[in-house]
Amino acid sequence: MRKRVIGSSEALRCVFAKIHKGANTNLFNRDEKLHRGEAPTPLEIIINASSGTIGKVEIGDQLANLFGQGGIDARISLARSGKQLVELARRAANSDAATIVAGGGDGTINAVASTLVDTGKTLGVLPLGTLNHFARDLGIPLDLQGAANNIIANHAVPIDVGEVNGHIFLNNSSLGLYPSLVHEREQKQRLGHGKWPAFLRAALSVMRLYPFLDVRLSVDGREIVSRTPFVFIGNNEYEMENFNIGRRARLDGGELSLYFSHRTRRLGLVWLALRALMARVRNAEEFVAMRATEVLIETRRARIRVATDGEVLVMQSPLRYRLRPGALNVIVPARDFVGDIKELG
Repeated sequence: MRKRVIGSSEALRCVFAKIHKGANTNLFNRDEKLHRGEAPTPLEIIINASSGTIGKVEIGDQLANLFGQGGIDARISLARSGKQLVELARRAANSDAATIVAGGGDGTINAVASTLVDTGKTLGVLPLGTLNHFARDLGIPLDLQGAANNIIANHAVPIDVGEVNGHIFLNNSSLGLYPSLVHEREQKQRLGHGKWPAFLRAALSVMRLYPFLDVRLSVDGREIVSRTPFVFIGNNEYEMENFNIGRRARLDGGELSLYFSHRTRRLGLVWLALRALMARVRNAEEFVAMRATEVLIETRRARIRVATDGEVLVMQSPLRYRLRPGALNVIVPARDFVGDIKELG
């Protein structure tokens, strides 16, 4: 094994494992759900050094050993800032690698995946964040060795992605309470509060102010006017009842999901949450759940905070949401977890 440095003061480490060109892999496309392909050489891996479960430099050695044992040539880079993460992702997308691996939380996965949409290249996922929603929905192992073995097996499927005003999201996008909560939490973290204390303080602050949004929605041509504390748009349908709230059964269903409530105040929102746990939220008159391929949202404010996969951006109204079917290839466990995709026999 040999090592070299990418960049300058950031001292990014690259660790190379031996090439084993005889490795078998499996690639997927939209028309033919499963087919065999050639092993990707080399493999680009981008790790967010600030993600929740990462051990910074040590992660490179662990991954080098894991991929080396699987006979995969791996070029591993550590990103120490958001800007550097984006730069490394763009560089990897333009490289000779057929597969680009993102290691970090949902925001990191989004940053790397956004450079790969409709390129024909494949995304590998190392779930190193705190919640790892995307990996959980795809059934990707959450431990480092299991996730690495999944990438080595190289079973890939095409999944849908969502888009709002040119920004990609893999999980969901939202307006209202959640972007306000994230914004407040980040402000309190900059003042020196830890992540979870900052979250609790931010939650109290947002719930005290409880801002409403006046929105006009056009859902596949149908117009709706509402005053609501939140609008949630998912890439495919989300479970909204029982203890599977926030999970998705598939990511290739070809539809966006849309959820919002009419004029629901604080206690009403708590009551909705309780009804969701009792599997009765869809019967609530004030709760709206819809499916669509395109959604247009107009707000009174010209600029509005929008969350995409946990990251908050300020966007210009109107917000144009659309689904991009099968636009991203992702390596997943070879089992029946998305649509009619089956494990190879």
